[in-house]
Amino acid sequence: MVRIILFLLLIALGAAGAAWIAEQTGDVVLSWGGYRAQTTLPVFMLALGIVIVAAMMLWATLRGLWRTPQRIRRNRRERRQARGRHAITQGLLAIGHGDSTAARIHADAARKHAAHDPLALLLHAQSAQLDGDREGAQRAFRAMAEREDTRLLGLRGLFIEAQRADDPVAAVMLAEEALKLSPSSSWASHAVLGFCCAKGDWGGALKILDNNQSAGLIDKATYRRQRGVLLTARALELEKVDRDLARESVMEAVKLAPTLVPAAVLASKFESEAHQVRRSMRLVETAWLAQPHPDLADAYAHVKLGDSARQRLVRVETLAAKVPGHIEGALAIARAAIDASEFTKAREALAPFIAQPTQRVALLMAEIERTEHGDSGRARAWTLRAVRALHDPAWTADGYVSDRWRPVSPVTGRLDAFQWQTPVAALPSDKASTIESSPFEEAMLATPRRAVVIAPPEAVDEQPAEPAAPVTPETPAAPAAQDNVPPPAAVAEVPPAEAPRPEAATILPTPEAAPPKPAEPVPSQPAPLFRSRQDIPKTVPASIPAVIPLIRAPDDPGIDEDGPADEFAEQLAPPKAQAGGWRGFLSRWGGS
Repeated sequence: MVRIILFLLLIALGAAGAAWIAEQTGDVVLSWGGYRAQTTLPVFMLALGIVIVAAMMLWATLRGLWRTPQRIRRNRRERRQARGRHAITQGLLAIGHGDSTAARIHADAARKHAAHDPLALLLHAQSAQLDGDREGAQRAFRAMAEREDTRLLGLRGLFIEAQRADDPVAAVMLAEEALKLSPSSSWASHAVLGFCCAKGDWGGALKILDNNQSAGLIDKATYRRQRGVLLTARALELEKVDRDLARESVMEAVKLAPTLVPAAVLASKFESEAHQVRRSMRLVETAWLAQPHPDLADAYAHVKLGDSARQRLVRVETLAAKVPGHIEGALAIARAAIDASEFTKAREALAPFIAQPTQRVALLMAEIERTEHGDSGRARAWTLRAVRALHDPAWTADGYVSDRWRPVSPVTGRLDAFQWQTPVAALPSDKASTIESSPFEEAMLATPRRAVVIAPPEAVDEQPAEPAAPVTPETPAAPAAQDNVPPPAAVAEVPPAEAPRPEAATILPTPEAAPPKPAEPVPSQPAPLFRSRQDIPKTVPASIPAVIPLIRAPDDPGIDEDGPADEFAEQLAPPKAQAGGWRGFLSRWGGS
């Protein structure tokens, strides 16, 4: 709209100027040598305007002709750049959806039309990586590293290729060079930090962590936590070498990360050795409220050197009461109660977790049975149950389970990666039950319900042979014994208030022969003493019905066990084929 108004104003001004010139009177005389030209003023102004316009058009034409080669070269260059950018765009899209052939074709076109474009180098390197051509990718990344504008990107690519080739030395060298060029590079600082932690250079790791915090790569809370982890790692390494530096490091670490379990345990140990009992207890209690851990319970129990087992038990009960119902508190109480020979308290502490015990719960129950009653059978049953029990929490990082805390994950090199949790592989599945108790364990852990009297061998030998009674559906026979089961001893069960059977009278020993042995408790179900046979398939149900043998009368002809005759089964050989040709025709003609 503004342009239209300006155009109309210019036209109006031009028209007004032309009208003003036309209204002017007078003549214009031009004398040059022997020539003389005379005209009016309006005609002269019109001729002057035509001359100026013609001169401008001539100048424009000459200038256009002069610049035509340069314009042709520029247009050609622009077309090549447009083709190169189009090839780069299509190549990156092909890499995005995994088409290696199209990516390679577009990379060649981009290198042909836009060889100096950094995106063309990047496309060539990524297409080579997609094809698995490591040498081509390394050449492209080296070319990028030699340029000023793509040096950092080339170093990153070479770093990745060194990691793929399992060359940590070259990878760390590239990361250090990139860190010198750009201190705010997160991948370079992470790589160098992981390398320093891997070789135990905690001082260098602390410097890199300080640089990351000053460069704004991590926030303040993360910086405090990671610095506490590094200081704890240095203190654990120098605990037996330089105790002063170890104490200084761990005290700073526990201030920065008070919930870090290894820092709290080591700081409590140093404070306990310095007879600072209350301060040591406060450190453990702070970490315990955030994450109960067996190392914390052990440090809290031994916070006073020289205490008795009962004093340690009272102290552990106080610590467990701060987080009621937690399994770590129950395990700590059970451990201290066993040491103090308070087996009743140990059983009460583990009672809520016996239904689905973990491995540590089962092992503690086995120790209780062995120590309190000397019952090796029940102890063995609990030990076998611990094999299939739920796993206890452990130090886990990126799927790696460690028996101790580590500052860095050995899988990814991530700092502060280990967490006290149940391993992923030990989590229960919805396909099968986690704990499957065997009949042996149920028999060993069952409460005795009845008593039996075992007859002496002399009475068994003197027992007359009884005829086999027929088995009826009302009195099912006992299940058949396996071939690998030894013959059982003669056992006479004490019947309830019923009429005595004559057979039992012959089995029970007399007072003159031998005094009866006192009743011994046995489980309600017989316990298997041998392993299950391998020839029995696993799909057999748990309860196998007893096999009832059939007893026939002497005059019973029995049942035909061969089964009904089958006319198709009786045919042993295929029927003879009919003869063909004239012989077959004559046989059919004669038969008809």
